[in-house]
Amino acid sequence: MARASVDELHAALTEVLGDRASRLEADIEVHSADHSAYLPARPDVVCFPEHAEDVAAVVRCCARMETPLVAYGAGTSLEGHVLPVRGGVSLDLSRMNRVLRVDVDDADCTVQAGVRRKQLNAELAPTGLFFPVDPGADATLGGMAATRASGTSSVRYGTMRDNVISLQVVLSDGRLIETGSRARKSASGYDLTRLFVGSEGTLGVITEVTLRLYPVPAYVVAAVAPFGSLAGRWGWW
Repeated sequence: MARASVDELHAALTEVLGDRASRLEADIEVHSADHSAYLPARPDVVCFPEHAEDVAAVVRCCARMETPLVAYGAGTSLEGHVLPVRGGVSLDLSRMNRVLRVDVDDADCTVQAGVRRKQLNAELAPTGLFFPVDPGADATLGGMAATRASGTSSVRYGTMRDNVISLQVVLSDGRLIETGSRARKSASGYDLTRLFVGSEGTLGVITEVTLRLYPVPAYVVAAVAPFGSLAGRWGWW
């Protein structure tokens, strides 16, 4: 089947999502750019799923109609990850923003892919736990898993590769799979979780993430080391 026209695509997606399949100019414009320096690229349709089943239905529709699809979280990428350079569908996961489970005893949680880092830590605050990976931006946790995000705290706590326990993923044919488990130790089978973490949407769309949590530090200390000049900065060498 040849790639569908934009009208055909929008009609098919409307059957799946109703008015959550948008061709409004405001939605198209927002999803044409991220925080990178790359030129904008316009999607044909923007979809707003609310559940994993919505994502699976959109993916099946795009596969059937041979239409490119790019997952979109918070749009904070500095590297053009979310730009739909060949048009098609921008799949905005921001409405999938529920913290599904927090287990204080086991120090882990499960969230939908559109939950943002600061949102999760705000909900965790009463528990004495927090999620430490901080790429600087208030990114979505699905996006952070997809790009294997890291940050200044990764020296102590590791990157997303080290802190994602398991995933729920929609594959390119619309199948919904679970990778990994909450078991602390397992040597059985392929490590599919690590395969998807950092795959940047090329293998599937992440819809849920199970994460390790840590106790909030008793003290947080910041230090400043001023230098009179750049030469002074390196003078100790």
